[in-house]
Amino acid sequence: MITLNDIQSALGRIRASIYLSPCALSATFSESTANQVYLKLDNLQRTGAFKERGALNKLLSLSPAERAQGVIAASAGNHAQGVAYHAGKLGIRAQICMPLTTPLIKVSATRGYGADVILHGANYDEAYEESLRRSQAEHLTFVHAFDDDAVIAGQGTIGLELLEQHPDLEAVVVPIGGGGLIGGIACALKESRAHSNRKIQVFGVQPSRLPSMKVAVAEGKPVTLAAASTIADGIAVRRAGERTLPLVQKYVDDIVTVEEEEIANAILLLLEREKTLAEGAGAAAIAALVNRKLPLVGKKVAVLVCGGNIDVTLLSRIIERGLVKDGRLVRLRVHLPDYPGALNRLTSILAQHRANIVETDYDRAYHGVGLGETAIEITMETRGPDHIAEIISALGAAGYTQERVL
Repeated sequence: MITLNDIQSALGRIRASIYLSPCALSATFSESTANQVYLKLDNLQRTGAFKERGALNKLLSLSPAERAQGVIAASAGNHAQGVAYHAGKLGIRAQICMPLTTPLIKVSATRGYGADVILHGANYDEAYEESLRRSQAEHLTFVHAFDDDAVIAGQGTIGLELLEQHPDLEAVVVPIGGGGLIGGIACALKESRAHSNRKIQVFGVQPSRLPSMKVAVAEGKPVTLAAASTIADGIAVRRAGERTLPLVQKYVDDIVTVEEEEIANAILLLLEREKTLAEGAGAAAIAALVNRKLPLVGKKVAVLVCGGNIDVTLLSRIIERGLVKDGRLVRLRVHLPDYPGALNRLTSILAQHRANIVETDYDRAYHGVGLGETAIEITMETRGPDHIAEIISALGAAGYTQERVL
């Protein structure tokens, strides 16, 4: 098990090459959660995530012979880019095994940092097995994403930075995948506070679809969960680490889970209110706080936003779903007579009530439309639920039959 000294040594080793990410007060989340909330923005690292801390510490810990031989890792995202980037900077040959389903943008980014990318397998597990095989066959040092002492110590440097930035923190909220991040941070925080009168709490957050560490703590050992999809793909780990579990058992106060919609909403809140781009894993911790999953009121809390590498198509869907949920985007199906001028009358009513039409779709054959009628689906930007109710009332008063399309 790593110690505080290991993390302090890691910080000394990597500090010159890692961005000291800000940890600024969020007025928005402080007000909405009745806490003093600070966001630790490690999504601002060069590769967009905290993972490069552990990767760099591991690479700097290699012997000259190991450096000369090269390294290999398995990852579909942030760990791949962290290893690739810093291996390239250090002149170390790196291979990264990625599943065949990895988005092209992540493959391109990893190759762009200088790594040799091997696309293999239908999922992470198959890519991982291939990386182990190549590691043995080609005598390459394997850089595990989380279950490695040097990697854990590197991630734990965030904990030391938090104490430098805000010595009087009372709680820290951290996303959990395999446990390397929270294990290192919790060790740094709790051991640094070993002789302090104030006890700092550390809370972990996992997606409800893959609560591997929460299950491991309950069972007292790592348990392999069934595969499941989640928008928090960066922490979608089916089995907790052997080395990370003891750290979590010793130092972490509690682990909670969040739902997919809660994570999506947190991504949107961070983007809209804080102008901060977070991926699903990076937004999980704030999702737990804003949805009252944690027993925190009136506390000084640091929340990790640990990654920002989100696919833009997923982000666009999250934004659209969020607007619908907030009542700022609505789709109505309206029945109207099929003759010239009918649409003009309808749109005049919508214009009077300041609704902005963004899409229309006619249908003369479905939705119970009679002969001489048409149904039109209109997607509109609105100011919120009250505005939608106002529009629906006006359409009803004008004699239109309408329904909301969900």
